[in-house]
Amino acid sequence: MSSADTLRDLKRINEKYQMFHAMTDDVDAGDSKFLFSAKDNLTSKDMETCAGSRILEGYHPVFDATSIEKLRAAGGKLIGKTNMDEFGFGTFSTNSGFEIPRNPYDLDRACGGSSGGSACAASVIDDHVSLGVSTGGSICCPASFCGVYGIAPTYGRVSRHGLIDYGNSLDKIGVLSQKAADLRKYMEIIAGKDERDPTSMVQPDFDTSYKKMESVAIPKEGIEGLSKEVESVFKDAVERLKSMGVQVDYVDMPSLKYAMPAYYILATSEASTNLARYVGMRYGHQEGDHSLKFDDYFTEVRSKYFGDEAKRRILLGTYARMAGFGGRHYAKAREVRQVVINDYKRVLETHDAVLAPTMPFTAPRFSDISKMSALESYKADYLTVPANIAGTPHLSVPCGYDSEGMPVGMQFVADHWNERVLFSIAEDWEKQFDLRRPEVSI
Repeated sequence: MSSADTLRDLKRINEKYQMFHAMTDDVDAGDSKFLFSAKDNLTSKDMETCAGSRILEGYHPVFDATSIEKLRAAGGKLIGKTNMDEFGFGTFSTNSGFEIPRNPYDLDRACGGSSGGSACAASVIDDHVSLGVSTGGSICCPASFCGVYGIAPTYGRVSRHGLIDYGNSLDKIGVLSQKAADLRKYMEIIAGKDERDPTSMVQPDFDTSYKKMESVAIPKEGIEGLSKEVESVFKDAVERLKSMGVQVDYVDMPSLKYAMPAYYILATSEASTNLARYVGMRYGHQEGDHSLKFDDYFTEVRSKYFGDEAKRRILLGTYARMAGFGGRHYAKAREVRQVVINDYKRVLETHDAVLAPTMPFTAPRFSDISKMSALESYKADYLTVPANIAGTPHLSVPCGYDSEGMPVGMQFVADHWNERVLFSIAEDWEKQFDLRRPEVSI
């Protein structure tokens, strides 16, 4: 499908997949070199930006996020802002205040979260690249569920200027695409230092040259609790890696099992602070009763427009930071983060990457998700969370399909600032992997 065809049929495509919250009305590709979309928590001058939340409905930013700004400068045309879990709070993109994106392999299943709309767009639209944001697995999870390639770079590699943050010390902007080579191509465009984001200013030069992956370590803790089909597909993928000349070793990484509780303390603590600014006075909805006292007014607006999951995480994060509890919870979570980092450093001294399945199961049906408790949903991210709290670059590649044709992904985690080994394994893997396009027609 050409760029002109994509733009002409964009609304029809979106009616089927609900991947976009906002779309361009301009159906003329003009002299654009490529089309791209961006997660709805990246600000854009010409489209509403809501971060998946009703509380920001009607917010039209006056500036582009740095990543969007750079893609436009490289000749890209932004065609839509992709649906997501509210402020990134979720694993399946079902916590959106707006539309819920549908998996292109089965419309009754989830795309994953929280960058679900981005993964759906990358899967459905030919020659398309989409920007995603990862906090605890929000790029690799949907990449796995939707059968595409997705990379979350080292924390600080891409400027967060213009990102509506979930967790400031965790958020990373990355790329999703059907094509492995697009990861290198577009990451080169959006990466780099930006004075508007101090965390991006400490990065070394971005080396994107080829570096063959020689060895991987599979943590024993990373292959526990898998569905039988994911376990089978992953084992076959590991054998294929061996046939490509990659040495595979099994190792112990005991800290991984502590990453999940530490993540939810860190992430919700930062989220509750970040969300304090949304009180119906500066952004989005502002139609509350102005005769009320401040606290009553704020409570009215926040109660009405925040979703249940946002409220849950605000409460959890506020509790974790309370006087008398900060040392017991937040400080210990920071210590656990350092232990996880040290564990990765230890293993990556002798291996190019740490490898595990991306998700413990394939994309679930919406009917099954509705039966999950909040805790069960949180636990689904136990394979993606460790790399995110460590700030290490990680990549999900499609590695096979289950008996129902749903994609399975595997995740490579490299050392800080070593994205090039991930680009290289993605491209090498793509050459010998038979990627199946979704059978749901557009």
